[in-house]
Amino acid sequence: MKLLEGKVALVTGAARGIGKAVALKFAAQGAAIAFTDLVIDDNAKATESEIAALGVKCKGYASNAADFGDTARVVEQIAADFGRIDILVNNAGITRDGLMMRMTEQQWDMVIGVNLKSAFNFIHALTPVMLKQRAGSIINMSSVVGVHGNAGQSNYSASKAGMIGLAKSIAQELGPRGIRANAIAPGFIMTEMTDALSDEVKADWAKRIPLRRGGTPEDVANVALFLASDLSSYVSGQVLQVLVGFSKIRLGLSKGRGGLQSFRQARMATVAPERGHWQVCEKTTAGSNRQN
Repeated sequence: MKLLEGKVALVTGAARGIGKAVALKFAAQGAAIAFTDLVIDDNAKATESEIAALGVKCKGYASNAADFGDTARVVEQIAADFGRIDILVNNAGITRDGLMMRMTEQQWDMVIGVNLKSAFNFIHALTPVMLKQRAGSIINMSSVVGVHGNAGQSNYSASKAGMIGLAKSIAQELGPRGIRANAIAPGFIMTEMTDALSDEVKADWAKRIPLRRGGTPEDVANVALFLASDLSSYVSGQVLQVLVGFSKIRLGLSKGRGGLQSFRQARMATVAPERGHWQVCEKTTAGSNRQN
């Protein structure tokens, strides 16, 4: 019997990247998949077809994860379409990087809203469903940045650290009703976005990693599968870091005229585990509106 046979998983921001890898891994283990993204475009439809080809029910839903009312509506529709929801993976997220002295209120609010509030929105909407079932597994996709912090990413780090605190609190609050909650903190994960980095930068990072390679979306998906399945039936309120050691990657900020160089002037690319995987970020305005 497959590990997730007969279960329904809801994965936010699963049209691409780690979210997609998680959805595919769950489907391969028998779970029906509901996933969300800001829009269900051709890419999301292709993901839907790829998952369905594994022989499970799959449907994508357009969702503004940061909107409380819209999230409640989407969860209600998913519960009606699938009959139950056993697993929630909060993977939606964005970045808006910048030094604190240059960060705008809008940059702060957008990242906290999409990354952290979205997790609250989905957990809040799903709590009645899981309480009725007296079972459920909630997985928040945090980041190594949420554990260790990162200069120039105070908003992102705060949102990802908040997801850890949220998971730990929910584990205590809902544990007596059979509901588990955990967080995953990915490290340097190789995706199509890291392909934009120069060979020199990749080689330098590889030297900092004991296994001499970056992780893959499937590495993260394997950990998510463990937390979603009964293999982790006595694991709750935990943070599992998907990385090999930890060597801080410098942001390339150096003293220059007027103090620290801005992100716009920094020559060394920095990375952020955005949307559950690493994205190249070289400018203050770097980031994406995509919620995955």
